[in-house]
Amino acid sequence: MTQTPMIRLSLDEATAKRVANMLDDAFPFGEVSVSAFETGKDAWNVEVYGSPELSSAELAQAMREALGPESAGLRVEEGAIDEADWVAKSLAGLNPVPAGRFVVHGSHDRDKIPADVIGIEIEAALAFGTGHHGTTRGCLLAIDELLTERRFERVLDLGAGTGVLAIAIALAQRSPVLATDIDEVSAQIAQENAQANGAGAFVESVHATGFDHPVFAERGPFDLIVANILAGPLVELAGDVERHLAADGRVVLSGLMNPEEDRVRGAYEAKGLKLVSARQLEGWSTLVLGR
Repeated sequence: MTQTPMIRLSLDEATAKRVANMLDDAFPFGEVSVSAFETGKDAWNVEVYGSPELSSAELAQAMREALGPESAGLRVEEGAIDEADWVAKSLAGLNPVPAGRFVVHGSHDRDKIPADVIGIEIEAALAFGTGHHGTTRGCLLAIDELLTERRFERVLDLGAGTGVLAIAIALAQRSPVLATDIDEVSAQIAQENAQANGAGAFVESVHATGFDHPVFAERGPFDLIVANILAGPLVELAGDVERHLAADGRVVLSGLMNPEEDRVRGAYEAKGLKLVSARQLEGWSTLVLGR
């Protein structure tokens, strides 16, 4: 039977979360699955599952290169598991993540979700955005707060990944959301996730490599734009985001580390937007801006 390489790191909570975040960002879509979970008092494991084409030694080396100096002194346990089991094992340590009215969970926890919350089922192995990352949870908390203030009729999830944010908004409002991603596979997965979560009638997922795609002009201007990507692209997109934002619109930005907050905020303030709120989770920042 084909085996999948697995790397396990035993760390304290802060280091585990930091390492998992770094690995989530470092590897391209679909290349690895990363999970971080508690095993005891301030004892955490980070488990990394790679493609069956890799050996565990090759996966360990790729992980060390991705972490750079952060890998120094880490105790690395290498192994392999049967291919049929690797997704289940990678999900086993991922508990449901509450974020305001939302709870993000895997299929293994489907029966544990209370009826009085909005459950969003996302599998960790599919694409970025399971809710366990501080950026996704920060966005969901910001969205939850915004939706208590008003209803947003024209919504854009820019760089949607798994579609978790688009799905959250669609389920909360029962209203249309445009989800776009520069990665064609991610756009397809976001649509499949929306369908699986009962939001298929509301979420339209589009493969769009830039704001010159006609769907933005057709569906905008948007009164809510959420973008959970990376600091560099967020800065580059500031002008486009501002031009496609309605007069009374709001923007939710994440994917930026705490030290990058001022640079991203400055780029949007230079376009006439003002900071409404900011939160920091696990070393990552989420910004809400408006006119």
